[in-house]
Amino acid sequence: MNSIKDIQIKLAPYRDQLTNHPLYKELENIDDIKNFMETHVFAVWDFMSLIKHLQKQLTCVNVPWVPASNSKIVRFINDIVLAEESDFNELGEVKSHFEMYIDTMKEIGASTVQINSLVSEIRLGKPIKDVITNLNLPKEIYGFLNFTFNVISTNENHKIAAAFTFGREDLIPDMFFEIINKTGNTTAFNKLTYYLQRHIDIDGDEHGPMALEMINELCENDPNKIKEVIEISKEALKLRIELWDFIHQQIKNEKIGSNTKILAN
Repeated sequence: MNSIKDIQIKLAPYRDQLTNHPLYKELENIDDIKNFMETHVFAVWDFMSLIKHLQKQLTCVNVPWVPASNSKIVRFINDIVLAEESDFNELGEVKSHFEMYIDTMKEIGASTVQINSLVSEIRLGKPIKDVITNLNLPKEIYGFLNFTFNVISTNENHKIAAAFTFGREDLIPDMFFEIINKTGNTTAFNKLTYYLQRHIDIDGDEHGPMALEMINELCENDPNKIKEVIEISKEALKLRIELWDFIHQQIKNEKIGSNTKILAN
């Protein structure tokens, strides 16, 4: 049995639902991008916890050092971490992609209050469950983050790799570029344009296949592990869809509110 093929077939309906989500058609201007980024930033942030946990589990970060069991997986994970945690921004400064995302939010005027509060609380050493509860986040964001850290807490590499590999959107960069181009002033969004292009260039054709190979290696043709990967991946996709539903409704509500104000005037 081709385990990866089987996983992809089982996930196809959820991937299709995400790929064809009405949110993409709702993104029409910079205000819509602001709205999107204020929620999506939490997914940008929690992605790093997944990959860093995999790095801790599948590479050697102990002293004295010993070789890890699978050098190909080690190379893949370290390559991802290098790019995501210490890339170059448009000014040649070393920054994580999360920090670059925050900079793009500031550039276009999106609020970073909630995500900055989360990071500040984490820096103080507070447990993640307490932090996301006390921030009074919308239930869709809370559910998304809670799922991620529940999966991480299992310490089961195939499950964590499943949450890392599947359920991520790949249409947003193209949509953002289209909106920026419509404004006719692309230089006003240098940070956003650069971030999107780096996202595309680094992901490329290499990381996707390598992530699938990692899943295949970790499953070891074990039917139970393959079943668990499918279950975790389905849940990850469902929660991503719920997050998209939430953003979609937020943008629609904001547009209705704006139109009401115009009519009132």
